[in-house]
Amino acid sequence: MLQDLSFFIHDFIIPIIFIMNIIFAITVIFIERKNPTTTIAWLMALVFLPALGFILYLFFGQSFYRDRMFNVKKEDDDKLTEILESQKKELFIHDVPGGRPISDAYKRMMLMLMESNKAPVTTGNSVRVFVDGNEKFNALIDAIREAKDHIHMEYYILKDDEIGNEVFAALSERAQSGITVRFLGDGLGSAGPRRSFYQPFLNAGGKLAFFFPSLVNISHPRLNYRNHRKIAIIDGKTGFIGGFNIGDDYLSRVSEWAPWRDTAIQVTGHAVLAMQIRFFLDWNYASKKDRIDYDIRYFPDDQAPEDFWVPMQIVSGGPDTYWNPIKESYLKLITLATQSVYIQTPYFIPDESILDALRMAALSGIDVRIMIPAKPDHIFVYWAGYSYIEQLLDAGVRAYTYDTGFIHAKTIVVDEIAASVGSANWDVRSFRLNFETNAIIYDQETARELKEHFLKDLNVCSELTAERFATLPMKIKIKQSISRLFSPLL
Repeated sequence: MLQDLSFFIHDFIIPIIFIMNIIFAITVIFIERKNPTTTIAWLMALVFLPALGFILYLFFGQSFYRDRMFNVKKEDDDKLTEILESQKKELFIHDVPGGRPISDAYKRMMLMLMESNKAPVTTGNSVRVFVDGNEKFNALIDAIREAKDHIHMEYYILKDDEIGNEVFAALSERAQSGITVRFLGDGLGSAGPRRSFYQPFLNAGGKLAFFFPSLVNISHPRLNYRNHRKIAIIDGKTGFIGGFNIGDDYLSRVSEWAPWRDTAIQVTGHAVLAMQIRFFLDWNYASKKDRIDYDIRYFPDDQAPEDFWVPMQIVSGGPDTYWNPIKESYLKLITLATQSVYIQTPYFIPDESILDALRMAALSGIDVRIMIPAKPDHIFVYWAGYSYIEQLLDAGVRAYTYDTGFIHAKTIVVDEIAASVGSANWDVRSFRLNFETNAIIYDQETARELKEHFLKDLNVCSELTAERFATLPMKIKIKQSISRLFSPLL
């Protein structure tokens, strides 16, 4: 029996794996046209890890269904182009209310994102920054309870825990009162709660949809292309965007990660309408039964108060975008810096363009600082990030590990002039594979506040120096080298 099994594996299974590896290698090179660095990494995985490489590629690598999957979504996105073309001259501001001029360089950035990402510039906004989960969710739940017409929420992770139940209790109450409530979760990130968790919400009239819910089809398990966005829109007037998912760990209630350090903003004003459009596009793609059509109730045209003046663009990226707007907005902010660039991210796996921009900024005398966690939640990503940090130190970039709890913020602050807050990490997955949304804020007060939070966080950080890297054990250096080798796949 054992001999027969051995012959079966040797004569049947191994040749099949070998043939499939060849097929996948051809697919990577000639059909999918991946980034050259990613292509080389996948070829190495397929050649040197035949069985494991086959499995990894099946779940993480293949993307030849992408065009077919996003055809429907592209039709909705194209409709937005018509709207923006008629508003472009009006939205591209020349004078900002409040007497606070914007330089021509930042106006060019605004224009770039309008052209490449259909991202309108809005000026009638106010911004509140959150760096603590308790404050953020208290504000979100208060806004939910005060909703008068509709609530639209889109989150990557939703957990069946204390805050998850508190949020859905508030949503269920509003749905029961006749408010239109929609919640869009990611089919992987929000897969934890059972049907019983959602039943009170559904019984109250709440509407539920999931982005790529099926993980059963082995030909396309959909571990890529996750909806990583974190957005909430209340009555088309108040919006929340940032790095917080819905779970107790994001409120420092899970001891392993406490205290949790993240960043989000509450926006009141016209930028919420751009967030609303983003929700429409994602909901209409994910929902099969409840398509949202344009209705003026979702886009109130209220006059902004005089103290609502913050210029802002809502920028979204993903595998359905022709350009790479998230990465390009980061690049543009770095290149516009004249004094400082402060970055916080849990995952730092930049491509060559980001590395070059940071290196050149530091060599130009700009104060470039990067803050990453001291403890890993994804071990390969963690060690790969260390290797990229080490590469930048010679150019004068300063880097730090956040030693108290876990830092999950995804921010960049430039010169106390502009900033980005959102869901996109500084890694290949956020740049190319996941659906992300950031708020680009052209406001000195908000940028200054975010910079102050960064400087305050330095009190619980340790600096990553060349001397510190030199004392790392050889086994750690090996981990860094191996992780970096496969970082384009992470």
